[in-house]
This record gives sequence, C-alpha cells and structure tokens, in this order.
Amino acid sequence: QVQLVESGGGLVQPGGSLRLSCAASGSIVSINAMAWYRQTPGKARELVATITSGSSTKYADSAKGRFTISRDNAKNTVYLQMNSLKPEDTAVYYCNAEIKTNYVGRYWGQGTQVTVSS
Repeated sequence: QVQLVESGGGLVQPGGSLRLSCAASGSIVSINAMAWYRQTPGKARELVATITSGSSTKYADSAKGRFTISRDNAKNTVYLQMNSLKPEDTAVYYCNAEIKTNYVGRYWGQGTQVTVSS
C-alpha cells in the first residue's frame, strides 16, 4: 500500500507565504512525476505544478513566478513553496504522484486547506 500525506496548509494573509509538503510512504520502488493540484467548491481540480524524477518543472500560468515545486527523492517528499499569495489561491491543495510498487499507479493525498484572507 502507498500513502501520500500532505501538511503545511493554513490561513495566511494576502502577500504571505506557505510551504506545503507531501510525503509518500509504503512499498515504494520508485517515484516518477509528482504534482500539486488545487480545487475550490464547484470547480474542477486544476493542475498547479509538476516535477519529474529528474526535477524538471512546469507551472500553471497562475503559479508562475510565485510558486516553486521541489522534491527530496531521499525522503519521497514533494514541496510547494507559495509566495505572494492571493485570495484567489484559496483552495484545497492535493499532491499526486506516479509511484512504482509491484505496478505503476497514480496516487492522491487527502488534501490540505489553504485560505488566503485578511
């Protein structure tokens, strides 16, 4: 079994910063791409950022210049550093990873709430 556990969400004022973490555990052979998504009520889940096993990154236009995705392969952990946060960044943030156990599957974390408000 594989589990992804997110942490680091919370309430922050506009212009502030938060760092999200997502740690994978279980019978992991290797982890390929990892990503962060976010979702607000009534809307589809949207991709925020991705990072490959070789640490190549891609960002949604809304995240470029403000968010940074990174990973620590030794810890099976992906991070999302979020700076200059705006009220429209308020959402539940989910991590996603393509993980090889005895097969390759995509796994989701349980989500962490980020609220940007004064």
